[in-house]
Amino acid sequence: MEHSELIIGKMSPSGYQIWPTLIPGILLAVYFVGGILLYAIRWTWIGPYADEELEKRDRTPLTCLWLRLCFLWVTRPIWLFFWKCGIPATAVTTLSFLLSLVSGTALAFGAFSLGGWLFIFSGICDFVDGRLARAAGEARSRGSLLDSALDRYSDAVVFMGLAWYFRETWVLVPVLVGLVGAQLVSYVRAKGESLGTRINVGWMQRGERILFLGAGLALNPIADTLLVPTGVTPPHRVAIAAIVLLAITTQMTALRRLLYGLRALGSVPLWDWFSRQRGSFIRNFVSTFVATAVDLTAVLLLVERMGQPVGLATALGCILGAIVNFTVNRLWTFAGFGATQSSPILQAMRYGFVATTSTILNSGGVMVLMLVPSIPYPLAWLLVRIAVFVTWNLPLHRDYVFRVRFPGQANG
Repeated sequence: MEHSELIIGKMSPSGYQIWPTLIPGILLAVYFVGGILLYAIRWTWIGPYADEELEKRDRTPLTCLWLRLCFLWVTRPIWLFFWKCGIPATAVTTLSFLLSLVSGTALAFGAFSLGGWLFIFSGICDFVDGRLARAAGEARSRGSLLDSALDRYSDAVVFMGLAWYFRETWVLVPVLVGLVGAQLVSYVRAKGESLGTRINVGWMQRGERILFLGAGLALNPIADTLLVPTGVTPPHRVAIAAIVLLAITTQMTALRRLLYGLRALGSVPLWDWFSRQRGSFIRNFVSTFVATAVDLTAVLLLVERMGQPVGLATALGCILGAIVNFTVNRLWTFAGFGATQSSPILQAMRYGFVATTSTILNSGGVMVLMLVPSIPYPLAWLLVRIAVFVTWNLPLHRDYVFRVRFPGQANG
């Protein structure tokens, strides 16, 4: 095996080299495990390390306050070394981005061990630059903006490297989902803060993303060696598991932050849509389900029992289903929110507009989705119907056709 492959831990016909993969981890483990033991002794005899800025931050179930204070205490010699040397925080910020850039490049060509460790070191630098800026009194808006922008680039280049490597496999999908989720987690927080709301909830924040993805990538060759010791093509099971985990949890974190922000800003909580009260998603879904059942039953009766042409039966079924849906929505789904006080003619006209545009969206969506190879038509039909219902029909029925107003929501 070539010397370069020993360093980056790539696969060879004889299997992965475990030691090159473990060396960075062993060094980090010795440093951090030793530091944790020393901090535990300090915590027992002296008390916890105090840091006002860190203690104000929201905790997550994955990283409690004790672990965060421990990490800060253990890494204190690192950022103090940079501070004593007079290295500015901006230089460490740009170094963090450079390490991420090299990490993404390594990942794109299958050097998962090297890419993972570089991503972890990049995260450590990202932590250090903030401490340097605060210690030197340089935590200004300009440096904060540069740090935030380069953090987004750092996340992006790592996911881009993974996307390039997995470009011909199904793993590309969770990689892209994780990329979008990672960007949204940070964006929702920044947007909320610009609107005067502090949003820092959710499990998979940036520190957790670096820890889980970096460790999953860095330690992946060990698992591959144990599972497929003589394989030429590595299965990357640990790396893929970390990517899928990140794809799911980043989207969940972004959604939780969005809901939290909407509630803090006084908007109608989205979870009210999923209650059983009038005007909710569930009632609208039930009315749509009943109308669809009536539509289908009418078509079957007209065609099978009465011998009517399929085209005529379909048209009559659609009309009957629309009448049922409109009536149920007016008298049950949205009753009590002004639905029965408004003009039924105006509501019917608006409902006709929604139904017409919904038909166009459903037809076009199915045509586009059928471009996907081997997708069954019923599945395409169902997916498009659900998407159009949630993103178009429900909001328009609620806020346009029947003008729903939840308790405490201003009219307008």
